[in-house]
Amino acid sequence: MTEITDFLNSNIKALRTTDTVADAQDLFAEYPFSHFPVLDNGVYIGCAGSEDTELLDIEKTMDEARYTFERFFVRDTTMWLDVLEVFAKNETNLVPVLDADNKYLGYYEITDIIRFFDETPFLKEEGGILVVEKGTTEYSMSEVSQIVESNNGRLLGLFISEASLEKVQITLKISLGGLSEIIQTFRRYNYNIVSEHQEDAYLNTLKDRSDYLDKYLNI
Repeated sequence: MTEITDFLNSNIKALRTTDTVADAQDLFAEYPFSHFPVLDNGVYIGCAGSEDTELLDIEKTMDEARYTFERFFVRDTTMWLDVLEVFAKNETNLVPVLDADNKYLGYYEITDIIRFFDETPFLKEEGGILVVEKGTTEYSMSEVSQIVESNNGRLLGLFISEASLEKVQITLKISLGGLSEIIQTFRRYNYNIVSEHQEDAYLNTLKDRSDYLDKYLNI
């Protein structure tokens, strides 16, 4: 089974604060990256942007340019849907990956993540989307799964799509089984039904960004 970390890339070494702006410009000229990570003594401090770098004095070091860096990243434990969101929110085609101790591990490229995204059962297989809500201290993932499966439903995936101190919303994709029976059972267990339709708004938002994402697939 393919895991998102299978796409972790470290073929190109990160820029260093001791590198010059000219070094960074050469990298961006050779590779179609919108951003690239910069390390200070091995520690990730941010991403240099290709457009920002073009405006800098080529003789300056990257350390002198750190005020232009953007500081987005994901963990090696971050789920694929959240990784995709980081790409879209930061309008980038490369995202650095850090471990739990903030050690730089490498980077993800958008082309690889989109291919992974397209192959997941959550998106690829047909099914109904259901969003349910319950108190933060009251919900249980095992209970959610049991409700679906006890009504002969097959759970393709679920994730917490919204959370606050009081409530959480859980987005599920379900194939097989009767969605109406599943909904009735959720209500009996005091879950509020937020939405019940074929395509959840969260997924639609990601799909609406496809014009932006697709341009990187054609590089």
